[in-house]
Amino acid sequence: MKFNDYDSIYFLGIGGIGMSALARWFKQKGLKVAGYDRTPTPLTHELMEEGMELHFDDKVEFIPGYLTKEKTLVIFTPAIPRDHTEHLYLKDRGFTILKRSEVLGLISKDYKTIAVAGTHGKTTTSSLIAHILKSAGKDMVAFLGGISSNYDSNLVMHGEVKKDTIVVAEADEFDRSFLRLFPDIAAVTSADPDHLDIYGDHASMLASFGDFIKQIDAKGTLVIHHSVQSLASANTTIHTKTYGLNQGQFLASNLTTVGGFFKFNLHGKDMKIDNIQLGVPGFHNVENAIAAAVATKEVGVDDQTIKKALASFKGVKRRFEFVFQHDGRIFIDDYAHHPAEIEAFLKSLRAMYAGKKITVIFQPHLYSRTRDFAEGFAKSLSLADTLVMMDIYPARELPIAGVTSDIIFKDVTCPVKIRSSKKDLLSKLETMEIEVLATVGAGDIDMFVKPIKEMLTRKYEA
Repeated sequence: MKFNDYDSIYFLGIGGIGMSALARWFKQKGLKVAGYDRTPTPLTHELMEEGMELHFDDKVEFIPGYLTKEKTLVIFTPAIPRDHTEHLYLKDRGFTILKRSEVLGLISKDYKTIAVAGTHGKTTTSSLIAHILKSAGKDMVAFLGGISSNYDSNLVMHGEVKKDTIVVAEADEFDRSFLRLFPDIAAVTSADPDHLDIYGDHASMLASFGDFIKQIDAKGTLVIHHSVQSLASANTTIHTKTYGLNQGQFLASNLTTVGGFFKFNLHGKDMKIDNIQLGVPGFHNVENAIAAAVATKEVGVDDQTIKKALASFKGVKRRFEFVFQHDGRIFIDDYAHHPAEIEAFLKSLRAMYAGKKITVIFQPHLYSRTRDFAEGFAKSLSLADTLVMMDIYPARELPIAGVTSDIIFKDVTCPVKIRSSKKDLLSKLETMEIEVLATVGAGDIDMFVKPIKEMLTRKYEA
């Protein structure tokens, strides 16, 4: 397939974080870009301001009239239901229709590609890699699964797109999407059980990670967290480099923290960078930074550039994002939606704000994930002092009998726990004394971030 054969791209699910990055790419290339999504969001508003034509009702009459099966490529997300009216209409009329992962694979196959896989950590690690490469002046394009705070976009580019351009891509394990990628360099940050609605069990998921590793170029490099290094045996021809906070070939030493922000030395067999000041908090982000440093060293970025870029990295929106800070009161928003992510996040909060009361508002994401990991969610959320538990955000799923937030809530052991609907959330927060507050989840809990910030501002800055 040659993208030059098309003059327009139509997206079904254009508001998704991965889909919108592709939409921005094709818009940059000079093609007409339009699409459907279920609901308007700040991101879809930005796409419209950038000149894309969007609508939010699944109706054939809203499909732009200039689309033709010869000159239009249709891209869809797996979140689109099988009975989607527009999808069926375009399919019946012979349009070329590809999944997002297929298109990303087609784009990346012509360039040196750094792909980041993992059940958590991949968005921050990908964003760190993109920031380091851009800081180094490398010709690059990065398709990110979050909005980089440095560039306020999920598409980060530098220089011209040419033969030696480096593509940075998130290798998403959902729906086995990462098997569309054949990277030169890959990072694997983690492989905890997830998406069991797709894989059935953890062993099948690990097998797919092994299949992804087999697809790394024979002369390529795998940068892999020490906890999952056994997966590296899937490809014995490549260079393998392990990393971790204090284990692996590349690790941190002399780790100190000031207000939750870390300073450390990074050292390994061919790398030593002292006094790195990381621009984002969290123990897990030290590991993400090490993985990004090792991966970018592989494409020729020097140590001092890496050090400066790690210090100037501002993070990713909804990943440990500071929303409100006043007189010792803190509000942070985070995308964590897996027990391991929540545990890492809350342990970092504890280290940063020892002695302060931590209040967590959590919205579970997916019925299947809630069912599969209820025990793990209860254990990780018990690290809070106060838990406010929301209802499950269903995303692409239909309800599962007997699966509600209560199957987590009943086993949480923190001192105070409260159930809340969306309707009652703000009024309940009004009555609480807030020291450290966190909204946590991958659904639409982010819609409360602005109202909560406004409430805190009235309450504590007045």
